[in-house]
Amino acid sequence: MNFHEVRFPTNLSFGSVGGPERRTDIVTLVNGYEERNTPWAHSRRRYDAGVGMRSLDDVETLIAFFEARQGQMYGFRWKDWSDYKSGLASVEVKFDDQVIASGDGIETRFPLIKTYRSGQFSYARPIAKPVLGTVRVGIDQDEVKEGVDYTVDTATGLVSFVTPPTEGSVIRAGFEFDVPVRFDTDRIQTSVASFRAGDVPNVPVVEVRV
Repeated sequence: MNFHEVRFPTNLSFGSVGGPERRTDIVTLVNGYEERNTPWAHSRRRYDAGVGMRSLDDVETLIAFFEARQGQMYGFRWKDWSDYKSGLASVEVKFDDQVIASGDGIETRFPLIKTYRSGQFSYARPIAKPVLGTVRVGIDQDEVKEGVDYTVDTATGLVSFVTPPTEGSVIRAGFEFDVPVRFDTDRIQTSVASFRAGDVPNVPVVEVRV
């Protein structure tokens, strides 16, 4: 896959704007009622990386990163400062932040997920790009040790246990994560005069499926 396991500079993404996007097809019937459907099981996030530029040095860093990715050719990691932890942004990651699966005594590999809840409704988001060194895993109420009891593939978000978790056991995890993205343009236009006057380049970034 055309993806580089490198993160966009976090000091530049900190000032960016963006968030999740959904696609909903709406048909208004002759009686005034609506039929709504979505072809997307998961949301797709979009950002503007240009907003985070604060100096000409930042612009140069952006251009170097853009060129190394060959524009839209190669994807990369993006830290979404508004949503990058398995739990609340204000607290440390805990091993029991999320329930990711139930053991069956056979399966050893489980994907990381983050569940968003509102009332009785919820949405489970696949997490494919956990951050190295931040993943904590537990079975039922006990935390287990990485490198001894399990390993994590930070390129896919898969947790692999040495021994299959017992049937009915609750598998939990906490982690920080990045969003897999690519540039949504093959062109960056900059002007030193305009930048010094307060204008920043428009640099769209869009999430990719991995």
